[in-house]
Amino acid sequence: MKKVFALILVLATLLCSASLAESALGGWTAVADGMLTEEAIAALDKALEGFTGSDVKPVSLLATQVVSGTNYCILCTVTPVVPNAQPHWSLVYVYADLSGNAQLMGFEDLIFELPAQEEEEIIW
Repeated sequence: MKKVFALILVLATLLCSASLAESALGGWTAVADGMLTEEAIAALDKALEGFTGSDVKPVSLLATQVVSGTNYCILCTVTPVVPNAQPHWSLVYVYADLSGNAQLMGFEDLIFELPAQEEEEIIW
C-alpha cells in the first residue's frame, strides 16, 4: 500500500508541476516532504465552506505560490456524496488572500488507467 501511495504522490506532483507551469509561469515551489501545513488546511477548510456534492479530504501539500496571498496545490481524495460513490484522487487548487479569506480555484481529477491486457500475461 505504501508503494502505491508513493507512486500516486510522485505522479500527482509531476502532474501538478506540469499543470502549474501551464497556468502560472514561475513562482511555484514544490513541497519536498508533502506535509500538510496548518495554513494549507485552514485555507482548504475556509474555501470549502458551503461546498456540497463531494467529501474532500486532504492528503498531501504538493506546491505553493506566493502572490498577494498564497496559492496551494493540494492532493486530495474526493468522494461524491451519492450512494455507492467511489473516491478518486484530485489536485485541489486554493487561493488564500492576506485577509484570511480563501476561495476554491478548481479541481483537476487524476485518472489512472491500467494498460490493456493482451493475450499474454503481463509480468510486473
